[in-house]
Amino acid sequence: MFSGLMFCKDCGSKMYFCTAKEFEHNQNWFTCALARKNKDACSGHFIREVQVETAVLINVQRVFTFVHNYESRFAEMMLEQSSEDRKKELAAKRRELKRSQRRIEELNGLFKKTYEDNAKGKLTDEQYEMLSNDYTAEQAELKELVKRLEVEITEESKQSYDLDKFIAKVKKVTEIKELTPELVHEFISKIEVHKSYRENGVRYQQIDIYYHGVGIIRLATAEEMEASFQKHMEQKQKSKEKTA
Repeated sequence: MFSGLMFCKDCGSKMYFCTAKEFEHNQNWFTCALARKNKDACSGHFIREVQVETAVLINVQRVFTFVHNYESRFAEMMLEQSSEDRKKELAAKRRELKRSQRRIEELNGLFKKTYEDNAKGKLTDEQYEMLSNDYTAEQAELKELVKRLEVEITEESKQSYDLDKFIAKVKKVTEIKELTPELVHEFISKIEVHKSYRENGVRYQQIDIYYHGVGIIRLATAEEMEASFQKHMEQKQKSKEKTA
């Protein structure tokens, strides 16, 4: 269902889908591809498929309900947050791109040193092959990441948020009781998984859900909505007074 959508928040690598064959479906999980190949390159992000399904379903239901009931306010909110969010996201991606490019250069140097050490007898053929395979795997992952980041940076630099199209698509969908692969891929472009943490013995893990055309949708809390509504009414009243 989430094929091609899952990414590690820290390193940007894709997340592998792993099947727990001897267990039930709810034991299947996703894990960071880079961490799986090189534990020192990224901390191992891990999340169960059922947790992703639950979080995405709840988020989609909230977003779609909000759009259906508060279409105009939703458009206003997205326009307000899109400019600042896009600047921050582009800056983060540019930093990640530079880090990945530097690491690729470092790996080129390590390749050379490993070859020289093997030629001088400092490393056995087995050690050389093991290190060479590790470096090759990490470099392949990084080159794929660099390619993806370059494309995303180029697209986002010139992207305009197509709110009307997104809203129109959402309004065609009625009540959502469960996720389907078609629904997920039609509306969601990417899911980023943060590193988990524990608080008072409870495990927490954040995921960022990016929707096609509008990016992350941050819905306001009840308190924030009330404050926003009051501000809107005040502005509306001032506008009436000016035209009176």
